Amino acid sequence: MLPSQRPSQLRGRRTIDRLLSAALEVYAERGLEGFTMTAVIAASGISNGSVYHHFGDFDGLAAALYCRCMGELLDTLLAALEGTPDARDGVRALVESYLRFTEQHRPAAHFIHASSYASFLPAYAAAIAAAKAPKIDALLAWLRPHIVAGRVVDLPSPLVEMLLIGPVAETARRWLAGAPGLDLVQAARLLPERVWRSLRAD
Repeated sequence: MLPSQRPSQLRGRRTIDRLLSAALEVYAERGLEGFTMTAVIAASGISNGSVYHHFGDFDGLAAALYCRCMGELLDTLLAALEGTPDARDGVRALVESYLRFTEQHRPAAHFIHASSYASFLPAYAAAIAAAKAPKIDALLAWLRPHIVAGRVVDLPSPLVEMLLIGPVAETARRWLAGAPGLDLVQAARLLPERVWRSLRAD
């Protein structure tokens, strides 16, 4: 039996998944104020000792949940780019998929955006950045040939990321916060072309 298939490791993985799923359910039902160790333990049926064993503390669990939600979002964006060689079509698909994820996976999207200034972030910032890095790199790698070919503006990678993700992320954040007059269907119709224009090399 391969090490990755050992029963103890599989049980550990299942426990982690169960805790994270319960944590997101608690957050969705009770919001930030109700997102507590006690509530997650009650919802999962797993002891607080397991939380400490797998995550170190409740902040560690919150950071792991953030990484899982963010990973699901980034996987969605990367999937939207697969088989899309055209730069304009890819940018449009990415923007639309971000907004669709926000609408269809509202608890996960809300947790991502509400956690931007959460107390757990500083202590786990390095681990979160490391978890995100391969997928952000893959996203930028899709753009790179278009930059080299002169189809996409040649800027430092963080600025390209801001032009690509920034507008749609802020739209999602405001929608999740209940900003009046903001409609995701309208945003999905109007934003993709404008994001593309900001990235298009003149």
